[in-house]
This record gives sequence, C-alpha cells and structure tokens, in this order.
Amino acid sequence: SEPWITGLSAFAGRCVVAGADVLGSSLCRSLALHHQYTSLASQPIPCGSIPGLVPKQLRFCRNYLEVMPSVAQGVKIGIQECQHQFRGRRWNCTTVDGNLAIFGPVLDKATRESAFVHAIASAGVAFAVTRACAEGSATICGCDARRKAREEGWKWGGCSEDVEFGSMVSREFADARENRPDARSAMNRHNNEAGRISITDHMYLKCKCHGLSGSCEVKTCWWSQPDFRVIGDYMKDKYDSASEMVVEKHRESRGWVETLRPKYAFFKPPTETDLVYYEGSPNFCEPNPETGSFGTRDRVCNLTSHGIDGCDLLCCGRGHNTRTEERKEKCHCVFHWCCYVSCQACLRVYDVHTCK
Repeated sequence: SEPWITGLSAFAGRCVVAGADVLGSSLCRSLALHHQYTSLASQPIPCGSIPGLVPKQLRFCRNYLEVMPSVAQGVKIGIQECQHQFRGRRWNCTTVDGNLAIFGPVLDKATRESAFVHAIASAGVAFAVTRACAEGSATICGCDARRKAREEGWKWGGCSEDVEFGSMVSREFADARENRPDARSAMNRHNNEAGRISITDHMYLKCKCHGLSGSCEVKTCWWSQPDFRVIGDYMKDKYDSASEMVVEKHRESRGWVETLRPKYAFFKPPTETDLVYYEGSPNFCEPNPETGSFGTRDRVCNLTSHGIDGCDLLCCGRGHNTRTEERKEKCHCVFHWCCYVSCQACLRVYDVHTCK
C-alpha cells in the first residue's frame, strides 16, 4: 500500500489537485485550508470518517483537533513546492484527481522521487503547524517561551516560532504508519526526519529595530522559519545528491528485520539530513499506469536550454511542436504623483514549444 502520504492526502482530499485549490467538498470546508480558519467547535473534523488513517493517526487526529487544519495546509504547501521544484523535469510531481493516491503508483516504489515527496510533505506539516502556533491559531501551542534571556546589543521579543512542537506533530502523525520492520518503513522514517531537520537547520534570527528615526538603539529579535521556498531549494539539492542504499536482512528477537546500508562503500555515507532510496526510477518519458508515469507529451519545453527542461531532454528525443500564443501584458507604465501607477495593455506574441 502507499505510504503515509495516503493518510495525509485524505485530509487534503480533492483540495489539492495539480497545485490548485478545489474547496468544494464538506471535508475541505471543515479543514479550512488557510491560516484564518474559524473555530473548530463550529466546524468539527470528522476524524472517524476520513479514510486512509491507521489507528495511531486516528487517535492523534482526535487528540489534536486544533492543529489538523495546519496538517492539511502542510501537505498542500509541500505538494505545491514539489511541483515548483520539478516543473522542468520529466517527472513534475503531478497529482491525480481521485481517491487517496494523489500521486498514483509513483510512490509505491522506493525511488528518489518518493524520498523527496516524503521529505517535503513532512517538512510542510512541521512548517505549517509551527507557523499556525506562532500566529495564535491554536490554544494548545504558541510561541517558544524558552527564548527569554537578554543578549548583548539586543533582547528576545516578538514570537519565536516553536519548531519543536511543529516537528513533534509531523513526527507523531507522519511516522505513525512507518512502524514495520521492513526497508520501506526505514527509508520513509529517515526521509521524513530529513525533511523536519531541514526546518530546524534553517531557523534564523529575525530582528526589529527600536529608537529615534530608526537608530536601532535597541533590537528585539526572535527565531523565525525561513520562506518555504528556501526549504524546497534545499531539499531539491538533497534529491539530486540522494544516497542509493541496499536492503539487508537479519534476525532479531522480534523476527526478521530489514535495514539499509549504502550501496557504494567509497561514497560518503548519508547523514540524517540526506535523502535515501533503494530502487531505480522509471524514465518518465512515456505514460505508464503501472509506474505512475504520465509521460512528457504536450509538456512545455525550453528551446534554448541544454538542461533537463530543454526540448531535447524533456521530450526524450521525440522532437517538439511550436505554436504562437498571444498574451496580454502591462506595458508603458507611468508613475503619477502621488501615488499610483498607470499602465497600458499590450498584446505580445510568444513562441510556445511542446513535446511531441
């Protein structure tokens, strides 16, 4: 069966289809996939009616009702970031409209694509929950109260984001499915944690100056998460340098247990921040329902690029079609005192190249 993304996609449901918001279902409305959601007392989440949850996730949903909208929001931003990072690749993180398997069979294999999806979704949940707590959207969490000591030249203030609570929520929910003694559970746990660590490692000190005319006599500072695009860029680099592993079986008191070890001993072994996988990826050139590949036909390609987004590589040697497309754009913009900008609408013609 598909890993923990299945359970989380049950929350996002049809709200996440190819990166767009489809807030038609009652489930989506009750989850209210945005930060300013209304009281859950008036919009209870029917945990027991959501398919795809294992018992531990079901208990978590009932015990942490207040943060479940943020869990769904985290899945959403994780998938959207995945689609941004892979927009020019043969596999572009396409989602499927229907059922729970929003990625189709592509996550059934222990590939580097599956590793990235687990990591970015786990990071997204930690990020969204942490941000919601800092914004006061839930009563069971808030700011990181441990940051209080005065430092030289500045003092703690504002609301330091409690990334430990966000990571705990992500860990308890995402890893609830990964308790089997097999290689896939070990891989998923590792990549889930790598995603959460990426949030912790990119926390930074954000400061605001106080004083006459912005003299910055006193600075108030707090810990903040970066923009999620920073996490996406970082995890994309980890995808490109992911470590291939092999599966080893050994017997323990509880029975046979599968573990992972690096396939190549002369490479540096993966750390807790690296992504790991142990099965090869399909080429994603042609549609294949068994592998979850949608192929690259009709995908827009970059004629001048020699990279993977270029027409040669993205189209897998099949060639490309070219059509002209008219686009209405703002032009001849003028600033008027004070204070607005007026623009004209210009019609421009572009060449659009798509894979055969």
